[in-house]
Amino acid sequence: MNADALLAELPATFRYTEAIKTIGERQLRNLIAAGKVVALARGLYRKHDWNGDEDLIEIAAKTKTATICLRSALARHDLIDDIPDVIDIAIPRNTWKPTLRPPIRWHHFDTDTFSLGRDSINIGAGRSIGLYSAERSIIDAYRLRHREGEDMANTALKRWLKSGGQPTTLIKLAQAFPRTLTALKTTLEILL
Repeated sequence: MNADALLAELPATFRYTEAIKTIGERQLRNLIAAGKVVALARGLYRKHDWNGDEDLIEIAAKTKTATICLRSALARHDLIDDIPDVIDIAIPRNTWKPTLRPPIRWHHFDTDTFSLGRDSINIGAGRSIGLYSAERSIIDAYRLRHREGEDMANTALKRWLKSGGQPTTLIKLAQAFPRTLTALKTTLEILL
């Protein structure tokens, strides 16, 4: 089988074990040597012509519960102007965090509220990663404003309101985070 036929058997990104089952170890090593397959991380590969977000693919492959949060989520929802230099990733409290190549700032969120406002986005190659909704991201910005800065939280809230965000939706979700509710309500009263 030629290299193109072997590549057609593989998904855009894949694990070593997937490749071995599909084309065999010898063929995989030949594709790597020919530059047709590129290593993303230990045991994780991609086809040479795939051009998706390698960092998110690596994170999603190594941590199933990984969820884009805080500054990174706010930027994805276009609620702040920042282009984060690290990826903010939330995982449930007491969960192991792997050592990965991308620049990541890990956040351990309470397991009881971890899934609130959590969606999933397609990152290509048949893979997905968690992403907190705009509302949850704003709540987290207020909840962690002592570390992240109150300006970021206020800017995100203002933009969200201007884009048609409904305060009742935000308050309803914020009720699961009682220590944040007062600050959020006070800011909403000022802005509205």
